[in-house]
Amino acid sequence: MTSRTPRWAIPVGVSLGVPFGLYLLFVLLGASPFFQRHFLYCHRINTSFWHDLNKPEYWGFARNQVTPFSLSTVDGESIYAWHILPLTTYLKHEDKIQAQQRGYSEDITKTESFKLLKDDPDARIVIYFHGNAGHVAQGYRPDSYHTLTDSSHYHVLAIDYRGFGKSTGTPSETGLIHDGIAAVDWAMQVAGISAGRIVIMGHSLGTAVTSGVAEHFAMQGIEFAGIILIAGFSDLPTLLSSYSAAGFIPVLSLLRPIPPVLRFFQNFVVDKWKSAERLAHVVSLTRTRLRLTFIHAKTDLAVPSHESDALFKSAASATIREDLDSDSFLSWKEQRTVRRDDETFTTVAKAEPDIIIREELVSYSGHNEIMVSSSVSLAVMRSFELDAISTC
Repeated sequence: MTSRTPRWAIPVGVSLGVPFGLYLLFVLLGASPFFQRHFLYCHRINTSFWHDLNKPEYWGFARNQVTPFSLSTVDGESIYAWHILPLTTYLKHEDKIQAQQRGYSEDITKTESFKLLKDDPDARIVIYFHGNAGHVAQGYRPDSYHTLTDSSHYHVLAIDYRGFGKSTGTPSETGLIHDGIAAVDWAMQVAGISAGRIVIMGHSLGTAVTSGVAEHFAMQGIEFAGIILIAGFSDLPTLLSSYSAAGFIPVLSLLRPIPPVLRFFQNFVVDKWKSAERLAHVVSLTRTRLRLTFIHAKTDLAVPSHESDALFKSAASATIREDLDSDSFLSWKEQRTVRRDDETFTTVAKAEPDIIIREELVSYSGHNEIMVSSSVSLAVMRSFELDAISTC
């Protein structure tokens, strides 16, 4: 009797083969540094061709509340930036601010908004490093600036890394860290803001930039008011083994059942972004004071929340004199953790000389939406120790 191939066999084979072939092509292309960096940074994906970044009022800011300008890096790139005034300051000087020329500033030091930053001995600034893709005003980013500036006294400096938005150059790990350093140098050397009045904060990819920047300045003995990492990851090769682009497109996670193959492709990752190691180094270099905060949403579909656990472990372990195995560390952490009935938690580890490392798992929304949560604003306040000031 002649056997017949079921009618459904070929269509099913084709339907499985096509996505697998596309995935294999994606992985193979990703082994090339050129394509890999385009996949990682997604810097060409933005809305700047129909949104004018030099008109921030489109995103709900008051006239001239935001001053677009550029700053230079040590290797000659021009980095596009926004300086955003807190509304409490804006209101007191509204007439002067509205009278200044609108839009991009060729020399920000001549603007009224810059003078309000530089001339205020109590001014505090949050330097914000965003995630991959888009530009300084894309997606939830403007809303997160509003969250920080609408009812506080904080200035915000947000930049587009090289190759992003209106910035020149091509992104790389070393390059993005140079960009972050340039932003801090501008705040300290041009605006005259001391490190104790600066919080550096990153989201997603921006947490890796923040870690690199923090390590650079820690090696110079410079300690910031706070370092805040939101939806961070320990290192890029490890992240890619569980990361899903856009929340559902696997990168290397499909290779996890075959560890040798996974490790083979992880070796092709050019920009390693070893944030866990860098933060441990920052902690070990601390001589006076450190406020380090990790925040993650439990519903984050892009970067799993256990990545912040790994960051916390690396940083906190640098404060512990004895070597702890995994179980002993978990026990040590649990003693410093408050758990809630919604499966969220807060862990606070304290060490000498004046080190506080805090991890929060929050229930609010997902990977990007977390940036407009109160947890972020509270982390900034704690960094500046406004809770202590209010109780004095």
